[in-house]
Amino acid sequence: MTLEVRGLTIDIGDRRVVDGVSFDVPDGARVGLIGESGSGKSLTALAVLGLLPDGALASGSIRWDGRELIGLPDRELARLRGDDIGIVFQEPRTALNPIRTVGRQISESIRIHQDVSKRDAAARAVAEAARVALPDPERIVSRYPHQLSGGQRQRVAIAMALACRPKLLIADEPTTALDVTIQSEILDLLLSLVEDDGMSLVFITHDLAVLSQIATHGIVLEDGRVVEDAPVSQLLTKPRSPVTQGLLRDATATLWRPGGQP
Repeated sequence: MTLEVRGLTIDIGDRRVVDGVSFDVPDGARVGLIGESGSGKSLTALAVLGLLPDGALASGSIRWDGRELIGLPDRELARLRGDDIGIVFQEPRTALNPIRTVGRQISESIRIHQDVSKRDAAARAVAEAARVALPDPERIVSRYPHQLSGGQRQRVAIAMALACRPKLLIADEPTTALDVTIQSEILDLLLSLVEDDGMSLVFITHDLAVLSQIATHGIVLEDGRVVEDAPVSQLLTKPRSPVTQGLLRDATATLWRPGGQP
């Protein structure tokens, strides 16, 4: 299945925050949306799922497997979320319900989209917790989000997003709030799960170093517009736009070095 975005614009009041964005995510592709804060990358991704904030108006075209999503009724969009398209947000502390166990939250995401019993969904929750490498999954599913570390909460969020085996995963800066070691573990986990399931991936980040670890193609945004659209290898070695050149300077100052040098 292919995601096709054509001429996407998003207006909030009298301000245009996304202006004519176009890109494709072919079946099985790993595409990154990268840019500084306020560039429009997260809003672009939220528009795909019909999750724009109140007052935001999207126009243009977003097609999933040939089906137009802009203007689709909320009930039909809800069927796509989690079933066809999963999403992992930046901060799991706010994405997870603090008064429900993580196992219940994983099992609920399954029961919403699949006709399974509570018992079977609970068993699936344990299996999904194990799949994302949570320690002692039988025990951890009985815990609440505040009882887990940041990295563990993000693994729960990933388990929820992937429990129904969506065809496309949108990951909205899922490692930004984590330290470098945990960040690397989450990136490795996401990459392995995407490859194992044959999913497509839209990965949102402001960090070219992070993008280089998980995506093969990058869409660079500035002020709601696409300023560069190229393979990640080209963004790393021959960036054309000043925005990408600035992102590369930031990357080489932190996690990534040309030629893999520390």
